[in-house]
Amino acid sequence: MCRLSFVLLVSALVAGALGATCQRRVCYHTNWSQYRTQPAQFLPSNINASLCTHIIYAFAKLSNNQLAPFEWNDDDTATSKGMYSKFNDLKLTNPQLKTLLAVGGYNLGTAPFSQMAATPTTRARFIQTAIKFLRDRKFDGLDLDWEYPALRGSPAGDAHLFTLLVQETVDAFDLEQKTSGKPKLLLSAAVAAGKETVDVAYEISAIASKLDFINLMSYDFHGSWDPVTGHNSPLYAGLLETGAIRNYNVDFAAKYWVSKGALKSKINIGLPTYGRSFTLSSVSKNNTGDPAAGAGPAGRFTQEPGSLSYYEICEMISQGATVRRSMDQQVPYLVKGSVWVGYDDPVSLRNKVKYIKDNGYGGSMLWTLDQDDFTGTFCGQGKFPLTTAVSQECLDVTSG
Repeated sequence: MCRLSFVLLVSALVAGALGATCQRRVCYHTNWSQYRTQPAQFLPSNINASLCTHIIYAFAKLSNNQLAPFEWNDDDTATSKGMYSKFNDLKLTNPQLKTLLAVGGYNLGTAPFSQMAATPTTRARFIQTAIKFLRDRKFDGLDLDWEYPALRGSPAGDAHLFTLLVQETVDAFDLEQKTSGKPKLLLSAAVAAGKETVDVAYEISAIASKLDFINLMSYDFHGSWDPVTGHNSPLYAGLLETGAIRNYNVDFAAKYWVSKGALKSKINIGLPTYGRSFTLSSVSKNNTGDPAAGAGPAGRFTQEPGSLSYYEICEMISQGATVRRSMDQQVPYLVKGSVWVGYDDPVSLRNKVKYIKDNGYGGSMLWTLDQDDFTGTFCGQGKFPLTTAVSQECLDVTSG
């Protein structure tokens, strides 16, 4: 073999290996999006099951140290089919799809997790009842979303108890697979991206070796809690950023998890379908890092000050907002009067997926399906433009 042919072969193998690292495309579905007004109401029937390899239903809660439905219509009743069943019916259209149930979330807080993880007995009760809960409802796994061990009122020892919970759950899933003959239940965790939280909350090398994959929440780096404007999910640090702020980006967060013992192949890089908004202190100072007076106004559908779905952002653009791109952080933002919004679009998400592949990370994680323009009526980019961009780039499919 000549040298040139050898080089081309190696390059092809490397490119193939890198491309293969983005075949895991995890997407979250939220059970509260059913309550939005039309045309923003989102149900399992709205999900395009071909765009994701794994879809996670958020959220279940903890009750008496056991997994429990959160919404009134999650479970089946004698007269109606519940959301869990409708969600898992997606596997009828995509038999390769894996579905997981997420327990926790920011609003659940830490106390229920601290109580459940406190002793071997309470952990075992949770794990064994969770296995039955998941199997009975035809889920393929569990996603732990404890925000966060050893923080927000959670005792310092909870970081290690979280490790034990992960280890004992995986061991129980392994045993159940051997005795049932069914495919092993998956275990994942949604984890923080901020260094200050990561250093306190996780024994990374111990949990990373056990989890099937890790959903890195690489967004909410900046928001209306800050005194100045900042992007929700910058890929890289800004050229003018100094100190700890230089750590508030996707690139640093992913590398930091790896430096602490997580395998790249297990990390799914979080990609948001929403933006964070600010009210500017002065309309004449409207760049990244300029003074902010608080949250931007709530969107007419999502109804949360300081946060806007992608389709609400598209509405702002159609109403005359000015769109700019941060060349150093490689993400867009917009300005409309006194409102400043940092968000992601198909271009920035394709670029982030290229980053995932080029750097050998395991896949992508999208939060959330319902905040994409799932009807295709707001952005003029077809249905699910963000989710589709991620899927196409992961699979190296052109948009035509």
